Amino acid sequence: MQLLRTLSGYEVEYLPNIAFRLMSVVLSMRDALAPVGKRLDRFGIRKGCVVVDFGCGPGSYIERASQLVGDAGKVYAVDVHPLAIMSVKRRAEQKNFSNVVPVLSAGYPVNIASQSADVIYALDMFHHVKDTDGFLTELHRVLKPNGALFIESGHQPLDGARKKILNSDCWVIVKEEKNLFECASKEHGSA
Repeated sequence: MQLLRTLSGYEVEYLPNIAFRLMSVVLSMRDALAPVGKRLDRFGIRKGCVVVDFGCGPGSYIERASQLVGDAGKVYAVDVHPLAIMSVKRRAEQKNFSNVVPVLSAGYPVNIASQSADVIYALDMFHHVKDTDGFLTELHRVLKPNGALFIESGHQPLDGARKKILNSDCWVIVKEEKNLFECASKEHGSA
């Protein structure tokens, strides 16, 4: 892992550049064989929504998210890795997605307004998060009170991921399907 020290004093861990590039190649092969973007169709994303792809990586879900929110919506693609942000910018420019906003995360808070997102998804990345309480609290800050959070357990035991979510004191799990949790703000209890 590489460390990035930000101006605000945070240290952010991320994959070495070569590892990120290798991961990007593997993901592009996966996406070519079985497009993953259709997974977003069940998240309730509609035209005009504001969506946050937290841990966007090279941008596997960006095209579908952009299509779902349409011109009136917005997709924030957030990652700690500078190469991820470069990749998303390149994809958005190539596909002419003016509704995609890449955001380099250097700790919390991220550069997204409070209570602005209708849907947040964090897919295949939760196992990388060191400060799970800070992460889940930040997602809570960004999500609208009646919004929905979709978070995968990632490469960690399902019970461990569930405990982290519930111990955050921000979220209730309203639905669990395989390794995907649909969460709502604890104050609202349902998505």
